[in-house]
Amino acid sequence: MKVVLQVVKNARCVIDGVEHSKINRGFLIFVGFTNGDDETIIDKIVHKILKLRIFEDQNGKTNLSLNDINGEILSISQFTLYADIKKGNRPSFVDALEPSKATILYDIFNKKLAESDFIVKTGVFGADMKIELVNDGPFTIIIDSKEM
Repeated sequence: MKVVLQVVKNARCVIDGVEHSKINRGFLIFVGFTNGDDETIIDKIVHKILKLRIFEDQNGKTNLSLNDINGEILSISQFTLYADIKKGNRPSFVDALEPSKATILYDIFNKKLAESDFIVKTGVFGADMKIELVNDGPFTIIIDSKEM
């Protein structure tokens, strides 16, 4: 499982020219799954995401969590996080989990995020989405389950 997490002032997901979801200050999360991913790793990553202290406090130190700022989450599925570009110039996606399994894990991931009582908005698995954001910082963190 890979996650690219960005601190945003706001973000929104547009599908077919229509706004599907929108958040204010918080996390824009791109998430992808690979073979071997399961609920155990989802639990670990969700726990890490919700406990991260990466928002600035009154002294300009990254010391506040999503909870401390009443932040929101926009979760977007993105199989391209598993692009393999070792050979040639066109990416291979053989390491991305097949869609029928990945959509189940994506739903579990979002459910677990929502159980934390944060506002959690999502994209649509497999849809052609346009993501707009105002990055704050910019502050971007990459979380890879292989490193946990």
